[in-house]
Amino acid sequence: MDSVVTQSEFRGNGVALAADRWDPPHQGAGGSGVDRKGLVLLLHGGGQTRHSWRNTGRRLAADGWSAVAVDARGHGDSQWALDGDYGIDALVADLTSIVGELREKPILVGASMGGMTSLIGQGENPELARGLVLVDIAPKVETAGTAEIMAFMRSGLDGFESLDDAAAAIAAYTPNRVRTPNPQGLRKNLRLRDGRWYWHWDPKFLRQGDEPTRQADSIMRYERARDAAAALTIPTMLVRGTQSRVVSEEGANELLKLIPTATLIDVTGAGHMVAGDDNDVFSGGLKGFLDEVVVASRH
Repeated sequence: MDSVVTQSEFRGNGVALAADRWDPPHQGAGGSGVDRKGLVLLLHGGGQTRHSWRNTGRRLAADGWSAVAVDARGHGDSQWALDGDYGIDALVADLTSIVGELREKPILVGASMGGMTSLIGQGENPELARGLVLVDIAPKVETAGTAEIMAFMRSGLDGFESLDDAAAAIAAYTPNRVRTPNPQGLRKNLRLRDGRWYWHWDPKFLRQGDEPTRQADSIMRYERARDAAAALTIPTMLVRGTQSRVVSEEGANELLKLIPTATLIDVTGAGHMVAGDDNDVFSGGLKGFLDEVVVASRH
């Protein structure tokens, strides 16, 4: 029996946010179907879209969870911020609005930018969620790794002549991932405009200010994220790619010191894009955490 997939929209902090939702198979007249365990809110990383979670959403629904994947402001089919504000406060405000519309405490699963948003959001609002999964993100991140991400995003600002060219750029950036033979799936993340294919996110998302401003913002975000982590009281798990250039062993260990009860899963061979690099290991680890830690904590 297949999960039920619907499209929806949330009102963020002044922007409309597109979302997909997967629900467990309906209970049949004879009692068939899957009992619902709760709701998981999936937040993608910078430059990605909600579609990066489609395999995870399907698996969660098959296992009895409702799953909602949202396009962040300025990404995918969500509205671009008229004021160009893509800072952490705006993202946390969007998250708070989404949870308010859901009317139940979700488990937050956030990758990179989505994970930092979830960490700070939950740390500063303890009533927001009932569980937290950080996908290759921690308060301490490696500047070389984040610089690589920004460089990759900037490299596509002028668009691509074809979907094959976009696929080649992704393959060069993620050499540890098997290249998809058919690039047509990239249509979900690209838009054709004036004969060229552009990533579907607002270029203002990359606006960082001058170097001193960037450094000051990075230090402030680190301290804020550390404080948020230290304040966590809900079940928490960090999923880290062993080949990640964003979260080092040092960064992971610091997080575990800040949250002594947290669980760590290292995904061998995966980089920063953990869920896409090895979805089987990621989904298996997520299932174990949800069933054995989050559900168990309610009893």
